[in-house]
Formats: sequence, structure tokens, C-alpha cells
Amino acid sequence: MRRTPTRSTSARLAVAGLASFALLGLTACSDDADDEATDEPTSQPSEPAASETPAEEPVAEEEEGETAASGDQPDWAEPLTTPGEKIATIEAGDISIDVHQVGTTKATKTGQFVDPEKNKPIIAEGDEIVFVNYVATNNGEDIDLGSSLVSVEARYDDWPYMQGMDSIVDDTLFEQMEVNDGALAVGAFRDPSVYTLGAGQQISWGENFLYQKGSPITFEVTIVPVDAEGELLHDDRIEGTGTAKIS
Repeated sequence: MRRTPTRSTSARLAVAGLASFALLGLTACSDDADDEATDEPTSQPSEPAASETPAEEPVAEEEEGETAASGDQPDWAEPLTTPGEKIATIEAGDISIDVHQVGTTKATKTGQFVDPEKNKPIIAEGDEIVFVNYVATNNGEDIDLGSSLVSVEARYDDWPYMQGMDSIVDDTLFEQMEVNDGALAVGAFRDPSVYTLGAGQQISWGENFLYQKGSPITFEVTIVPVDAEGELLHDDRIEGTGTAKIS
């Protein structure tokens, strides 16, 4: 599975928080093919000739106004994946995000943060981690998104740190869990950063964090649309919250 320019939410947030660990109490460790002309039978001539062939219908011209935001997925997105059991649905404006608990596995390396009080990593190699998968569906009109696309932050209700939850960055683990580590496909970067999520279209991506069986968890969704130049429209910011329990 390919890595995408946008990483899983928790991993991005984790890296972004490195500079503030002193305050937070943590240390960062085809184009569609042209329609073929089809032969249509003509009306029966009064004097049929063996050498005559049916008249060809003219090739229909492609409809104008068709954009990349057509079909079940936008052309900039990784292929949709839907593994796991749905544990929550979050509504953020016209966009709904289904959260699926995919499964657990062992961390192949230490995480990115350590707890300075214990001087131990939050996720150590061999610790059990859980993967979740997010499937976002646009139930409204086309919406232009920036490079952050649809942002989801997962946090256990008893998470003791201000910083977001730690995660393991490992392509192999994401492939094993059949989860995209980001919704944006490799090579799909655009300048300006305008990614249209069309009506009815879906994208999916996932993340992992420390496994706490039976723990209540909250998912915070943030969506900030952009204009035609890729500038964030903060006044149109969309938010949503959902809760679940990790089984």
C-alpha cells in the first residue's frame, strides 16, 4: 500500500506536537475512453442491395461540466477500504464519518513520545496497538477541501496527556490491516491544494494507537473548506464529535 502525502491523523498531530512537549509534559522521541461509435440498423430499404451497410450513428459528444468529482471516489483518493466493525458514526455538516475498529497487533517499534516522569515510551516495541479505519461520505453538495482533508482526532476519555495519542508509523502494519495511512493518493498533490469531494463520494484512511480494551473513546472531527485558490475558509469550519468504546 502506498504512503500518501497526508499521514494518519494521530501521527500528524503527534509530530506537530514535538515542539511543545516541554509544556505538555511529553518528550518527542484515464481519462475515460471515448465512446465507440456503434452501428445502428437502418430502416429497410425498398430495394435492398447486398453491398449496402448500415448507416453509422454519430458519436455522442461528452457532456460538458463533468469534473474529477464524479463517481464513488474522487480521482485524488486512495482506493476505498472498509475493514473492521463499525463502532461509531460522526456527523460533521453534510459529511458523515463511520469509525471501524479493525483489529490489534504488536508494535514493531517504539512510539514517538516518552513520558518524562516514567522515562519510558508511551508505546514500547511489542505493546499491543489497535487500528481504526475512517470512512467519510459526502451526503451533500460538492465540497472543496484543503490538504488536511477530513481531520479526526481520537482520544481515550482517560488519556492523561494534553498531547494527542501516540502511534506507530509502519507501512507494513497498515498494509496488513488493509487500511490507508492517508486518504490522499501518491502523486495526487495539487497546487493550489484544492481537493473536491463530490456529492456521494467516499474516502477512507486509518490510524493506530495504544490498545486499551473496554476504554471509552471520543473522536473529534474538523473540516475546513477552501476557496478556488486553496485558501482556508475558517468561517465555514465544520466540526463534529462521536463517542464509542474500544472492545
